[in-house]
Amino acid sequence: MTPRWLRRAFDRYGPRRGLEIVEGDSLPARLPRRDLVLAREGDEDWCVGMRCPCGCGRTIELLLVREAKPRWDLLTDPSGRPTLKPSVWLRTGCRSHFWLRRGRVEWCD
Repeated sequence: MTPRWLRRAFDRYGPRRGLEIVEGDSLPARLPRRDLVLAREGDEDWCVGMRCPCGCGRTIELLLVREAKPRWDLLTDPSGRPTLKPSVWLRTGCRSHFWLRRGRVEWCD
């Protein structure tokens, strides 16, 4: 397993995460290693998914629909790099807490 300090350095200085869009209201069974996947049906965004950036292998699914609680907002910059609001905080398992801004993971310590 990669040391935590090395993974965090890669998150800060390595390539930014991208965004892939799939048609439908659910995520595919397999997610890319680094990029986020947006499930979109028609013109409605349902959820966004990613692998946990800590390396534990957990799939993170965040709801984007207005009726959901909790819910997140997904924004993209002109280069297509994703930003999530608010932060992602896993309360069980690895307990990762981070922001995703312009395709970069910013860890909360």
